[in-house]
Amino acid sequence: MSEFLFYYEKVNPVSWAYLSSLLLIGLFFKFNRFWSVRNLDLILLILLAPGLLLVTAGLRQATDAAKQIAALQKVQVDPATGESAAAIEAAGAASAVIGDEEAAELEDLLADDQPAAPEETAEPADAAADAPGDAASRSPDTPLPEEAPPVLDAASEEPTLGAELKKWQDLKADSLRMAFQGYLWLFVVCALLLVRLLFDPTMVRRPLLEPNLSSGGLLFIGIALFVFLMANVVTSDVTVSDLQGAKGAQAILDRTDHSRSDQQVEDYSQFGPGHYALHLLPRIMTTPFAKNGHSADPQMTTQIVVAKTMAILAHLAVVVAMVLIGYLHFENIKMGIGAATMYLMLPYTAHMTGHVYHVLPAALLLWAIVLYRRPAAAGVLIGLAMSVFYYPFFLLPLWLSFYWQRGVMRFASGLLVAVGVMVLTLVFVSGDVNSFVQKVIPMFGFWWPKTAAEQLEGIWGLGWEPVYRLPVIVMCGVIAFSLILWPAQKNLGTLLSCTAAVMIAVQFWHAHGDGGGMYMAWFLPLTLLTVFRPNLEDRVALSVLGEDWFTRRRARLAQLQKAA
Repeated sequence: MSEFLFYYEKVNPVSWAYLSSLLLIGLFFKFNRFWSVRNLDLILLILLAPGLLLVTAGLRQATDAAKQIAALQKVQVDPATGESAAAIEAAGAASAVIGDEEAAELEDLLADDQPAAPEETAEPADAAADAPGDAASRSPDTPLPEEAPPVLDAASEEPTLGAELKKWQDLKADSLRMAFQGYLWLFVVCALLLVRLLFDPTMVRRPLLEPNLSSGGLLFIGIALFVFLMANVVTSDVTVSDLQGAKGAQAILDRTDHSRSDQQVEDYSQFGPGHYALHLLPRIMTTPFAKNGHSADPQMTTQIVVAKTMAILAHLAVVVAMVLIGYLHFENIKMGIGAATMYLMLPYTAHMTGHVYHVLPAALLLWAIVLYRRPAAAGVLIGLAMSVFYYPFFLLPLWLSFYWQRGVMRFASGLLVAVGVMVLTLVFVSGDVNSFVQKVIPMFGFWWPKTAAEQLEGIWGLGWEPVYRLPVIVMCGVIAFSLILWPAQKNLGTLLSCTAAVMIAVQFWHAHGDGGGMYMAWFLPLTLLTVFRPNLEDRVALSVLGEDWFTRRRARLAQLQKAA
């Protein structure tokens, strides 16, 4: 970024959280209506930042500590065998925290940095006699000889290594405890937001509470924020692991299979349920303190461009969709611009700008809202979201009940077509039938929920008993299927708030990737639109949707028969 702006440096996430929170209050807090729901929503959105910072700082410090522990334990080599069991255990611990790929890179790096063993030299017994005189007989003008470093035997070195190792182990434990507290904070705030969104359909009085700045000012701030955030993506260093998405896309075009014939279903399920392409999406770290490891090969320019382009286009789709919803469905473009500006201003957006698998589901769901008057198109987008990320599967009861009186067949047809196409795409990356089945099973989550802490991430892998995920999943299903009956009359406002509520509910048992609570982009844009929306009680399927082609044809034929 300093290439474009003189001496520009990326803003630290903590500083961004403070500054953006103050700016959010100044632009959107209603000082003339202090006891309003809008102010409560704003406070809840700001309270997401501390949990995010605790989690990211804790995991980063734990990663650094794991690397130091691995380095120290690798030094303790058995002189008889030349190997160390402690080093193997340290590599396993580092892999659990930082991932297998980064642990492998760490092992190679440590191997390269190991100092060569000193050559044994035999000194004569009377070497001290040939040395210069002692301090008492040495002239003051005589320069002091270079003092040789003290030689420590194993007995004197072991306590030093042990103390250093214990220091890093304590730091790792404290850092993981910090991350656990961050996840717990996020869960509490998400629970409050879930209750708020579930009760949103009962709030029929929706006074017009516009932002404190004009539409032009909001548009200027929004464009400036988007340019700065995307510039961070463009100028961020990309590593080999970040380019897995671009490599996977090229593999699909080349019709090559990245799976091994002896690979089991569990090898794919370790990433969580979802489409095979989900694990190929790029991940670009845009924070100033991110340590990306080995830089990517300069010859991989095409893959780097593809990875960064995907991240930019995903955020652009989210911002444009929010503005269009305000213009087309709220009939107030200022509300859409305000919601989009608030999304770009939140600390989460600045921190996770390059994480495509965070923002892509939000883009698909938002464009389904934009095209909700076209049930087939909305069905295609929901089907794509469900096929790629699995978790929107819990949205089906809500959306099917919304279109039940009119448009349900068109919505279901588009959804099935999208799911079928996504299943067929697995054929191009599968070498045989077994490989194809191994990819289809994770796509639809056809396995019993995992209850082993070492297989999970987030709060479920840091202390909470994973077996309790089962009742949480059941409760999430109860919330999703209860939306069939309540509210009985569903409108566009219900579609917004309840979609966001369901995507918050899945956060409580999502235990892969960054862990539950961290995938805020799945619900934040929808939550912001719910906060800014006007009264939408008249936007029901019967009033906004036209009849389908078959119904219109039957009506036309009936008129012709009557005329005859």
